[in-house]
Amino acid sequence: VQLQASGGGLVQAGGSLRLSCAASGRTFRNTVTGWFRQAQGKEREFVACIGRSGGAYYAESVKGRFTISRDTAKSTLYLQMNSLKFEDTAVYLCAAATTAIVSEYRRARAYNYWGQGTLVTVSS
Repeated sequence: VQLQASGGGLVQAGGSLRLSCAASGRTFRNTVTGWFRQAQGKEREFVACIGRSGGAYYAESVKGRFTISRDTAKSTLYLQMNSLKFEDTAVYLCAAATTAIVSEYRRARAYNYWGQGTLVTVSS
């Protein structure tokens, strides 16, 4: 699977951005697809994912502000980010997991395909 993330940029606090992740080489069927982020000097952290059954999972820090969705026909994953905060500044990476179970959804090591990342900068 090849993943290509886009949509990052500079936005003021309180603003919105929508990230996209285009997948090729494999459909989303039976695949967990998600977003992680990595701020400078920090570890990669889980943001959100869509599980095998279509359910959405979110990190507590983004719940209520971010919405993950996917268009299976277009093989594209989205992350709508609203009410952005300075602390949301990071490189956002999309990822896909072909064998992860529910208890692993929030773990980066469960994902075997990664995109290159797109930078989101939130100014305070």
